Amino acid sequence: MTKKDAIKIFNDYKIRTKWDEDEEEWYFSIIDIVGVLTESTTPKRYWSDLKTKLKDESGQPYENIVRLKMPSTDGKMRLTDVASTEQILRIIQSIPSPNAEPFKRWLAKMGHERLDEIADPEKAIDRAFNTYRAKGYSEEWINQRLKSKEVRKDLTDEWDRSGVERIEYSLLTDEITNAWAGMTTKEYKQFKSLKKENLRDNMSNVELILNMLAEVSTTQISKSEGPEGFEESKNVAQRGGAVAGDAQKTLEKETGNKVITKKNAKTPELLDN
Repeated sequence: MTKKDAIKIFNDYKIRTKWDEDEEEWYFSIIDIVGVLTESTTPKRYWSDLKTKLKDESGQPYENIVRLKMPSTDGKMRLTDVASTEQILRIIQSIPSPNAEPFKRWLAKMGHERLDEIADPEKAIDRAFNTYRAKGYSEEWINQRLKSKEVRKDLTDEWDRSGVERIEYSLLTDEITNAWAGMTTKEYKQFKSLKKENLRDNMSNVELILNMLAEVSTTQISKSEGPEGFEESKNVAQRGGAVAGDAQKTLEKETGNKVITKKNAKTPELLDN
């Protein structure tokens, strides 16, 4: 079991979790947590009824819940409703349970830093800055990297508005990356000799800037045209990425230097640029 897919234990209950690398966020199986709170033998039905009840009251889907593939009881990977820490705290408020407070304490113990960040987002920025600084990154690089997180969040918010499923985010990211870098994300990571490492954490300043340009362009085009669903958003992603692709070609022509580099975070030269 890796960091990306892990089983957490609360009072002998197994809770499936998944790490979202793009969002840098843990997601929890809602069915598993409902089972903890209700001690029901049919938590899936309880959650289904609760979603219907809350939707009838508000007229809106509950909390924009997303679905991710997680291991099921038969050992196969199946789609299930998941929620972030912040969303889980809200779900707990909707379910009267003697386990509510112990579970909140467990959640706080497991991810107290994330809970602090929800209350005070500036703490998340400070923590990230200090983490990158400890790894040897330059101040300029860190500022670009933190800005790239903001840009990425704007993009995924726009995809969410367009009705794109979270499991499709990586496919659209590939379209953007391929349009400006000439490689999919997987190919880009292989080019840099990476395995499970975060690609953006291994980009140079220039690579980060071009990647941000690609994502900003995609976001702005999407907001301007209002695409609906994956296919229309895919076309926008290709065009947004192409904006950065044109900038890359122009820069390389003017400088005579290649923009995309094999350097990664293990290469001292990358940390200084």
